[in-house]
Amino acid sequence: MKLIQTTLAAALSLTMLGAFAHQGEHKGGIKSAPTKGVKAPFDIHHTKITTEGNIATFHVSVSGKAGASKPAKTGKLAGSKVFSYVWPTTMDPSTVGFERGAGILAFAVTSHPDFDDTPLYDENGDGKLDNDGDLWHSHWVVLTKDAACGKDALKIVDIPEGAKPKLPKTWPGLPILIDSPAYSPVFKGDTLEVKVPFDDITVLNNAGFDGVTAALRINESVHNPLVCVADVFKVASGNLSLPGKVNQ
Repeated sequence: MKLIQTTLAAALSLTMLGAFAHQGEHKGGIKSAPTKGVKAPFDIHHTKITTEGNIATFHVSVSGKAGASKPAKTGKLAGSKVFSYVWPTTMDPSTVGFERGAGILAFAVTSHPDFDDTPLYDENGDGKLDNDGDLWHSHWVVLTKDAACGKDALKIVDIPEGAKPKLPKTWPGLPILIDSPAYSPVFKGDTLEVKVPFDDITVLNNAGFDGVTAALRINESVHNPLVCVADVFKVASGNLSLPGKVNQ
């Protein structure tokens, strides 16, 4: 009997320690109440950005298993979907190599089985660089409003034909303001985290941020706008006010 009691006590202690550790992961940042009608893998309940040295950790936790839901493959680019976890920020796009004032700089983790936009990297390790868009991967993107995507809807900023804007070194060659830096997303239970290096981490000191889960859509004409934010699943703040403060 005493052995059973000791075993139960040890198991309970481990459970409590795990719960406290999990709660610790969710301190600070933006906390969000559960939302009916939002699928659990995209129902944000906690969003934050923290820094250590020159590394920033982008964190989001959801009601279910993070990353469990991906778009269905359609077999064509036009009209295909992109599922995404997004951290819009107040940082200027020039922070990561785009033109100053180009739009809203956001960090995103995406999955899209119908195309590959990380041509410099072989994420699935099969020796091919153009067939792993379905694996979750990271981007910097620049967003702006465009009525062509819907009322008050956002798009990834297009690059007009012949234009030569300033672009990051790991720009994937698409005619939009997107960067594919190969920062690896880590999914663990209800949590997604990505560690992102900065040359100057102080740019984050006064940055505001928010959390968004959404489906993006490739335009049927594969033309301007190329990528629209078509369906917002949830906004951490509720109103995209970017209230989050780094390390708070």
